[in-house]
Amino acid sequence: MVLKAIGKYKLLVTAALLTMLLQVGAALWQPSYMKKILSVMANMSLSTNGKVDKISDYGVALIGIAIIGLVGSILNTVTAAKISQAVSADLREMTFRKIQTFSYEDIEKYKSENLVVRMTNDINQIQMLLMMIFQVLIRVPLLFVGAFILSIITMPRLWWIIVVMVILIMLVTGFSMKLMGPHFMAFQKLMDRINGIAKDNLRGARVVKSFVQEKSQAAKFNKESDELMGHNLAVGYAFSTMIPAFTIISQLAIFVAILLVSTFITKSASYAQDQLGGIMSFIQYMMQIMFAIIMGGMMSMFASRGLVSMGRIREINDTQVSMTFDDVADETLDGSVEFDHVSFSYPNDDAPTLKDISFKIKPGQMVGVVGATGAGKSTLAQLIPRLFDPTDGTVKVGDKDLKHVSKGTLKKTVSIVLQKAILFSGTIAGNLKQGKPDATEEEMNRAAKIAQAAEFIDRLPDRYDAEVEERGNNFSGGQKQRMSITRGVIKQPKILILDDSTSALDARSEKLVQDAFNRELNDTTTIIIAQKISSVVHADTILVLDEGHLVAQGNHKELVATSDVYRQIYDTQKAKEA
Repeated sequence: MVLKAIGKYKLLVTAALLTMLLQVGAALWQPSYMKKILSVMANMSLSTNGKVDKISDYGVALIGIAIIGLVGSILNTVTAAKISQAVSADLREMTFRKIQTFSYEDIEKYKSENLVVRMTNDINQIQMLLMMIFQVLIRVPLLFVGAFILSIITMPRLWWIIVVMVILIMLVTGFSMKLMGPHFMAFQKLMDRINGIAKDNLRGARVVKSFVQEKSQAAKFNKESDELMGHNLAVGYAFSTMIPAFTIISQLAIFVAILLVSTFITKSASYAQDQLGGIMSFIQYMMQIMFAIIMGGMMSMFASRGLVSMGRIREINDTQVSMTFDDVADETLDGSVEFDHVSFSYPNDDAPTLKDISFKIKPGQMVGVVGATGAGKSTLAQLIPRLFDPTDGTVKVGDKDLKHVSKGTLKKTVSIVLQKAILFSGTIAGNLKQGKPDATEEEMNRAAKIAQAAEFIDRLPDRYDAEVEERGNNFSGGQKQRMSITRGVIKQPKILILDDSTSALDARSEKLVQDAFNRELNDTTTIIIAQKISSVVHADTILVLDEGHLVAQGNHKELVATSDVYRQIYDTQKAKEA
């Protein structure tokens, strides 16, 4: 997945690799000129002027190499940043598009806060990993191999010092990575939980303050935060031992190398003249090898987090969506609805929410659905726009099984107004046009009048261009519900479902909405999910649910006479009103 995303930027990748080679080549070239400078200084046969001339020439070349390395480093950083930013943006967009295809069941599987963390924190980790790959992780093995070969060529008799140093440093690195690995796995899970707690507290701030739960919520948050801190400290402790260990190993290697070379020098003055520059170059190559291993160890620590994040993003994009639509042409359906022996269970819920429900609704009918809390009313409503698929049985719209209807046809035919009015930040027009993207102002006016939203929208200076804050916080509950109804009505669907979507309206406003429905939506099949029987008393047919079963259906008068469940609800509500 990531490789595919990187493949789009072949030119930038090539530039990053070439500039990295330039950088590594310059770094490996410098010690050879240091060797030449020291050899000239140790050469007794050269005059002072001759030494100055040669050292000047080598010095200019050394500065030139350093400039080449600097330019390579700058260009490499720029190209690596462009690649990492572009690929992470592509991954973020790809992941968001994938999440948009998820059904309610898929979203519940991951939880919304988990998905948010994956789209933000995890993709940021991948971005950092890509930056490191093109800046460091590819550079490290090139620098290591180059310095290793050149060090042995420079001082062949000391090859074993390099090998021992490399083995010791790799053992320390491997042991440290083994200690830190499990903690990286725990980081993202804890971030998910912390994000979830913070999100719940911000959304439920009024409840927290109303019940004086600040201390208990803070304790809950601190528990997870302290656990995360514990994992971070464990990584910090392990990492804090790596650099000192590397330093000790490298200094011992340098000491042994100098000690051995000094014994060779004391035996022969000519050997000393030849090898003075060599030992300096050898030490520089040793330091480059140590630097490569240290950087590799440090980067592998961060890479571990990036690889975990990469796996979490891959998991999202590889998810088999639980609900798909047939690739068939859009068509026009009428407003009939049929449930044929429908049962439904939520994922990980043993008890079915709906049990063997069958009924038919004719086009243009107004149908009420009532029942006690938990009877399955909202679940039934959500099966019609195919927010869920039934566990058993068939749901039909316009005499067609919903599983064989195109997504475009379904969205054009069915509109649902959910119990909780959800508005997005932007403008009123932007929210209403989610129902119909090409809606005209005339269509918005008509829908707003039906939903009784025109009375407060017309009072706003900017009317439909008025700002909507996050979650519609600058509007009352009743205003949000009326705008939500407007959004559902604006596309003039064949089937309109109102899932207890007038609960925040006063009796007068609710009556006006019902009258407008009767007057303006004669040809629309209207399904009203309601807690209050007064909301559906004028419906053509009322479905009565009890513990997931359809126990009765008929008009208000018939049900009062024949249904114990309906009569009990009606009498209870009537007594409360009295």
